[in-house]
Amino acid sequence: MKNFSIKKMVYSSLLITLAIILTRILSLRFAIGGVEGIRIGFGSLPIIFGGIMFGPAAGGIIGAVSDILGYFINPLGAYMPHFTFTTFLTGFIPGVLIHYVFKKRMTYLYIFISIAVGQIISSVILVPIFLDMLFGIPYKATVIPKILGEAVNITLYTYFIRILVKRELIDLEILKSSQ
Repeated sequence: MKNFSIKKMVYSSLLITLAIILTRILSLRFAIGGVEGIRIGFGSLPIIFGGIMFGPAAGGIIGAVSDILGYFINPLGAYMPHFTFTTFLTGFIPGVLIHYVFKKRMTYLYIFISIAVGQIISSVILVPIFLDMLFGIPYKATVIPKILGEAVNITLYTYFIRILVKRELIDLEILKSSQ
């Protein structure tokens, strides 16, 4: 995380705060077998945005810190580091793809692919595996709703992040031209 300026730390703090609010307070939760099995919301959006804008390390840290702080602020059961790992990957994977595979080219398609790969690995594959492993919730009971939910989320995340990235790039151009 070289060149991690005060501005980036402030943005990261804001993204962590947004992720906690969107995940812990402004999301719909559905229990399966007495455990939260499905969560519908936009909690991953700030985490993914952090990874895309500031790089994979920042995205991963934003995800992990938001999960840990969110647990202490509003615990939804026992702390499980497995889910901290998945939120780390939520920001890390899109950051790696955008910054190193797609060479910071912020096209709609590259953003979509980056988000889709990250969400498929973290939310569609790992979360149902961990729910099965930790709580005995059958993989098949959670993976189908996850696939359907993430199909919608990935599309919406891509749309919103593309708007935010475009806005940030315009702001950077204005800032450079005024110097």
